[in-house]
Amino acid sequence: MFPDRSKFSKMNFGPNVAESERRRQMLKLSFQQEEAIKLAKPTPLPDRTRDRIKLQATGKLQLTPGEEYDFTSEDLQDLGEIGRGAFGAVNQMIFKRTNTVMAVKRIRSTVDEREQKQLLMDLEVVMKSNECNYIVQFYGALFKEGDCWICMELMDTSLDKFYKFICERQNQRIPESILAKITVATVQALNYLKEKLKIIHRDVKPSNILLHSRGDIKLCDFGISGQLVDSIARTKDAGCRPYMAPERIDPQRAKGYDVRSDVWSLGITLMEVATGKFPYPKWGSVFEQLYQVVQGEPPSLTISYNGMEFSEEFVAFVNTCLIKDESNRPKYSKLLQHPFIQRGERSHTDVAAYVSDILESMANNGITPFTTNQPAECWNIE
Repeated sequence: MFPDRSKFSKMNFGPNVAESERRRQMLKLSFQQEEAIKLAKPTPLPDRTRDRIKLQATGKLQLTPGEEYDFTSEDLQDLGEIGRGAFGAVNQMIFKRTNTVMAVKRIRSTVDEREQKQLLMDLEVVMKSNECNYIVQFYGALFKEGDCWICMELMDTSLDKFYKFICERQNQRIPESILAKITVATVQALNYLKEKLKIIHRDVKPSNILLHSRGDIKLCDFGISGQLVDSIARTKDAGCRPYMAPERIDPQRAKGYDVRSDVWSLGITLMEVATGKFPYPKWGSVFEQLYQVVQGEPPSLTISYNGMEFSEEFVAFVNTCLIKDESNRPKYSKLLQHPFIQRGERSHTDVAAYVSDILESMANNGITPFTTNQPAECWNIE
């Protein structure tokens, strides 16, 4: 049943074992020597990798038309976070060489090095928007550790933060004369981007309309920022975009992007800011949003709306922006001829006095003027 162990006892394994051990030690030594050679003589970095490291480390900062600097993140002194959104944070920083205070938006980037280079090339186009008084000035950008740092003009507050304080804390509404000025500035900015720079904004909403105590109303977040957002959004839930037009949400109608989708977003923005409430009820899921926006009737403002009174011109303008069929929705050239826009352009309303007064009230109530709330993209998704 069991083998005869006496046969195995006479067998000699010694030399074979010794030979096997000798070969193992030689292989180990050879491997160690090879590793030592690799450590002693590192493989040179490919040109593309060196370019990428250089691209990430430095950028160009143009504060005025004749004032340009090469800079890195070491040239910026961080004064703290002033805003946060779905794709990153905004910090107040100082460019130490000139003591220039600016807002620096740090966007979490998933783009590759080819897209990084393209984005920096796009920034050169975006810099030309500095000629428009209704657009936040861009100073420059750099990539650091995969994130894009976009340096821009520092404003006092966002329309998102501004209207929420007025409606929720003061229990008041923004005067229509101020709404007219906000509308004029936003449409002029969007029209300039499209006609002069061939740029479509893609992300019109209250948090992207900024205000300053000197009376300036300016649009931000387009071009390089918008393209980064689009790149990241490919992997995010598209349903978490409440200002998105029906044709952008409906997969059956998805086509090339058109400015009329931004017109819809403007209509939603104005209705929200004017009434103090987002025009759709809260969505319990992305599917509810898809059904309500794509299949349901569009939001509609009336002259008497929930106890509030609005002019016929403002109501007509908002409802024109919210025409559901994009083929019937006007583009900017037609909007600029609208009576509400023309009324706003003729108006001598003191925006600076109104904004300064609200900012002072915010400070007296211990409320920061900066946008530190939840990002607007997701506030109505539970």
